[in-house]
Amino acid sequence: MYDSWQPSLFGSVAVDVPSVDPSFHGLERIQLDADSWIDLVPGWLRGADDVCASAIERLPWIEREVVMWDRQVPEPRLTWWWNTDQPDPEPLPVFTEIRRALTAHYGIDFDSTGCNWYRNGRDSVAWHGDRVRHLVQPIVAIVSVGSPRPFLVRPRGGGSSIRFVPAHGDLLVMGGRCQHDWEHCVPKVASSGPRVSIMARHRCEFTAAGVRPPSG
Repeated sequence: MYDSWQPSLFGSVAVDVPSVDPSFHGLERIQLDADSWIDLVPGWLRGADDVCASAIERLPWIEREVVMWDRQVPEPRLTWWWNTDQPDPEPLPVFTEIRRALTAHYGIDFDSTGCNWYRNGRDSVAWHGDRVRHLVQPIVAIVSVGSPRPFLVRPRGGGSSIRFVPAHGDLLVMGGRCQHDWEHCVPKVASSGPRVSIMARHRCEFTAAGVRPPSG
């Protein structure tokens, strides 16, 4: 079971069609170290409440298993993934708009979309770096919709963490060597309504000649 989703009265503007801000107005870059950074854009996605409700209702969510204490256990969140190799289009058109805007801004072909559904405060994800780092030095973009949840980053191997609380269409982008030298997590909290994180990722980077290298 999950806690019921109640749209925010203040955090998201009601719109006919959800959309993103292609100007990235209000973008703030936070330099984690000499080679790693995070970009933040508050309220980048308009109609975030509608997107949250549509994602929860329409995506074919799955519950994966993870290894914990030498045994397989259900992962405490639900997931959904899509990439451009699949014949069917993305189920929500705004996902395509998100990828295209990020591609235009960062000059990298964002070719996959993933969503994580944190149903309540008991759902979480442990410290990790995204595995796409084994293929490229990635830029990973996350759009948060639904209830606010802490998003923590820390140096790989441990150390003091930096806390963000993205919500209501906020965009958080991890770049540089962030996936290699830093870890991130969404910890459990005492109570929370549903949150969906919409991730845009890429498997290959553009070269100076515009040729995409083969994916691994």
